[in-house]
Amino acid sequence: MPHNSPMTYSHNNPEATQKARRLEGQILALIKRGQMKEAIASCQQLNKQYPQFASGWYTCSQLAAKLGNAAMGLRAIENAIRLEPRENRWALQKAFCLAETGQLNPAREIALALDKKQLSSGYQCASLGLLLSRLGRQENALPHYQRAIRLEPELGEHYYNLATIHRFLGNFDAAEDALAQAIEKNPEDYEAYKLRSDLRWQTPERNHIESLQQAIARFGEKPRAAIQLHYSLAKELEDTGQWQRSFKHLRQGADTRRKLMRYDVQGDLDTLSKLAEVYDTALFKNKHPGDQNGQPIFILGMPRTGSTLLERIIGSHSEVYAAGELNNFAQEMMRAVQGLPAAINAGKPLPKTERVAQSAAIDFSTLGKAYIQSTRPTTESHGRFTDKMPVNFLYAGLIHLALPKAKIIHMKRHPLDACYAMYKNLFADAYPFSYNFEDLARYYAAYEKLMAHWHSMMPGVIYDIYYEDLVADIEGQSKQLFKHCELEWQAQCLKFYENQSASTTASASQIREPVYNSSVGKWRNFSSELEPLIKLLRDEGVEFAID
Repeated sequence: MPHNSPMTYSHNNPEATQKARRLEGQILALIKRGQMKEAIASCQQLNKQYPQFASGWYTCSQLAAKLGNAAMGLRAIENAIRLEPRENRWALQKAFCLAETGQLNPAREIALALDKKQLSSGYQCASLGLLLSRLGRQENALPHYQRAIRLEPELGEHYYNLATIHRFLGNFDAAEDALAQAIEKNPEDYEAYKLRSDLRWQTPERNHIESLQQAIARFGEKPRAAIQLHYSLAKELEDTGQWQRSFKHLRQGADTRRKLMRYDVQGDLDTLSKLAEVYDTALFKNKHPGDQNGQPIFILGMPRTGSTLLERIIGSHSEVYAAGELNNFAQEMMRAVQGLPAAINAGKPLPKTERVAQSAAIDFSTLGKAYIQSTRPTTESHGRFTDKMPVNFLYAGLIHLALPKAKIIHMKRHPLDACYAMYKNLFADAYPFSYNFEDLARYYAAYEKLMAHWHSMMPGVIYDIYYEDLVADIEGQSKQLFKHCELEWQAQCLKFYENQSASTTASASQIREPVYNSSVGKWRNFSSELEPLIKLLRDEGVEFAID
């Protein structure tokens, strides 16, 4: 990594340039092979021997960011920029590092400056598209992915990336066309098959069932291919009413996914239990003023329970900005905990339960202010905003202590519909408990227990709304909710599906349609397959009706 040493490199020394580039090429080859220790050592050598070789600092920055050290990556790329201030690649890398370290405003400034330029390679265009997308600028990202395709028309991943942006923007036909190109260019782009299946409801007349069966026959022995393809086929079979065949492929995909994971649900259960233990009556009885900002509306609960629908309804209000699923509260809480003297742990991360214990000692008002400030790059011009990160249910008590005027909305759903919806969803990284019935039942029961605890500690603070009630009476339920949120009723919120703002959630396709109730009671189509889950949930004390 970065070192300072006497200059031995010069632009006017072709031999030194050639040697520096050769060493850089070796580093890139090491990274590609996954030999990170060797890559780090070679990078240190490159930066020390050729400190005026700007590309060497760029490679150092990329390596540091790849290893999760964006702060070091930022320092390295600053060296490259000092040497060659006008190089777009360096600016783009700096913006990525800034974004990774939570400095979204300066990252956005750089990204929007680059947005006005025509970058010279498909890789740069795609990278800028990705950055703009992460910064919530889907419309800006679109032309850069289109340019990447023009520059590198044979690279399938550009078509996949273009499809994701079209999906976020609600351009589903264009997304499907792009995915067809992605699969044609690279038949082993398994995520493209999955996204194609998720784009719309499949019908008996229009589906990809046959092509998915062929892909499974061809690639199904590869575990990561099997996961994506079985989930894709399960989804299309469910859409076309082939329930038993659908569940068979769903189970194959879920079982394969679970086998590839190193996860023990007990660790999460211990964390939920510790939250209830730490955030007790004594803590809530003490006077904690918190920050008095009342702008946030937190929508929380388990995933796949209808929170995106709720967000679109609220976000269609003229005074509310739908900010999506923000990690900000958890990130700011972690920063606050790490700043405590007791958080020093010989350079090692604190165990989750210890972090929970430490979180009760932070300054709640400071946390509230830090959270609000962290959202400002996107929310500052709006009176109110929603944060629909589901796992904020873990922090409901802390949210209220830090922001006592914020609204907390808890989205609920019939336990079997909720659990089935999670089980059939292939999450990118989160919710590892969702691929196994036993894990799912135990976690769901712990979630219900924690929510009951929050209600007992903070009576009247958390507003429960049931998905089933919402779709049955969208106007009545929405009016009650708006009253709770202290928002004037606006009839336009019932036409949330006409809202053209981008959505990056798994429900991006569904929320472009008027409300429907076909997902209510969907678990009944799989009642025999879900019998083990029903028993496990009841053994855990979860109550529900199945009549």
